[in-house]
Amino acid sequence: MEPVRIAVQIHPQHTDYAEIRRAVTQAEDMGVDVLYNWDHFFPLYGGEPDPVSGKHLECWTMLAAWAEQTERVEFGALVTCNSYRNPDLLADMARTVDHISNGRLILGIGSGWFEKDYVEYGYEFGTARSRLDDLDAAMPRITRRLALLDPPPTRSIPILIGGSGERVTLRIVAEHADIWHTFGSVETIAHKSNVLDEWCATVDRDPSTIARSVGIKPERLDQADAYADVGVTEFTLGVTGPNIDLSVMRPWLDWRDTRNR
Repeated sequence: MEPVRIAVQIHPQHTDYAEIRRAVTQAEDMGVDVLYNWDHFFPLYGGEPDPVSGKHLECWTMLAAWAEQTERVEFGALVTCNSYRNPDLLADMARTVDHISNGRLILGIGSGWFEKDYVEYGYEFGTARSRLDDLDAAMPRITRRLALLDPPPTRSIPILIGGSGERVTLRIVAEHADIWHTFGSVETIAHKSNVLDEWCATVDRDPSTIARSVGIKPERLDQADAYADVGVTEFTLGVTGPNIDLSVMRPWLDWRDTRNR
């Protein structure tokens, strides 16, 4: 059985970088397994008077800084928006951050959804299906470019794909992902995981090679064992500024240590 891992997603909004940097150091010192940010250009909530206004910092330049700052923890974007960068360029960025970190990057990616990002920065928003089709086309380009780069990545960079659509997204996960990330109840995760297993059978992939990851609220610790019992091995808790409070992580880390004994 794969060990349980606890991740924290530091939402890069409503604060200054000094506070994010402090939280990164604290999280690694606490024993968090994985650090994530997200790939947006504006806050997703909590702004005044507009909920999606306020301080915000860019994803991948931040990941490069985390690569230098940290020593042990794995890290990545939860998730990179495929629409914002040429897939070959993204592969090169990931390879470079992988080298800076000595092999600790997770390449998280998804099809994108936040319309304000697209409109304000001049990307074509399209439709949910067109964005999924773009992700589907990008994944082979990313893996091909990773194989061509000199020097190559220090390891086979784990690919995390976020989403839960049963007809397209989970098929892309089955074909390309090492980690599948989603949200939902225990029952929802169990159902979606079974659908993923079916897609793995269709594309001739061993489903046990894809880790299951869930975003979860801190107060749902009483359900952690139930999630783990249906195959979830990574639990991600989100925190945000202006003052990033990581005290919510401690009970989860204690539970992890007990579960992994």
